[in-house]
Amino acid sequence: MSVIAEIIDTLENKIEKLFTRMASLEKINQDLKTELTNTTTIIHNQSREIDALKKEYEALKIANSLLGSEENKRDTKLKINSLIREIDYCIAQLSD
Repeated sequence: MSVIAEIIDTLENKIEKLFTRMASLEKINQDLKTELTNTTTIIHNQSREIDALKKEYEALKIANSLLGSEENKRDTKLKINSLIREIDYCIAQLSD
């Protein structure tokens, strides 16, 4: 009987250690999920900021070329032509 009691005690100790380890892993998992959520939010915010900065950069590029810079003159002319076509289309729609 003592051999069976020792086996049962050993088994109980191992099961207790497994439950402790499982609780620890669940806590770590929850912490990692929280960190992932926070990181995803940060990445999303930074993506929006990058998009806004790209738009601002394009606007500054156009403004710079309108001020006489030779570097982006072609892009500015294309943008102006595109805007003129849009205006002409709107005028045509209004006149119908």
